[in-house]
Amino acid sequence: MTTDDSQIRTLLERRTDAQRSKDIDRLMEHYAPDIVYYDAVAPLRFTGTEEVCRNFVRWFDGYEGPISLETHELTIVADGDAAFANMLHLDSGERRGGLQASIWVRETVCLRRSNGKWLITHEHVSIPIDPTNLQAWLATDKDQHA
Repeated sequence: MTTDDSQIRTLLERRTDAQRSKDIDRLMEHYAPDIVYYDAVAPLRFTGTEEVCRNFVRWFDGYEGPISLETHELTIVADGDAAFANMLHLDSGERRGGLQASIWVRETVCLRRSNGKWLITHEHVSIPIDPTNLQAWLATDKDQHA
């Protein structure tokens, strides 16, 4: 593992910790001011830290308590001042309204190093669907067939 890989891995771990605890200020430290964020919820594309922050607060507000977020199959590729990472997250917790289902989320992030600091400049999350009914795939086993 390179130094860049290690720095990016640490950044992503700290970001995930901030998401779990719903610490919006600590979470937003990891994003560039011109972040472009694609989500699975409308309006699908969020630009700039203000819009992305509001989207994260919306996500946080959907949970009664902390968010359980497990990262799986993290892959990092860094070259110079640009890097890309992709991973799977198992997202669960006590949601408002009593829903207790876990869901797999696919994520890709692009990072740029500026003044020695890595920041996320682009993020894309998606939720797999069951093609037979076009509903979100709620299986907890990512290797299980839909």
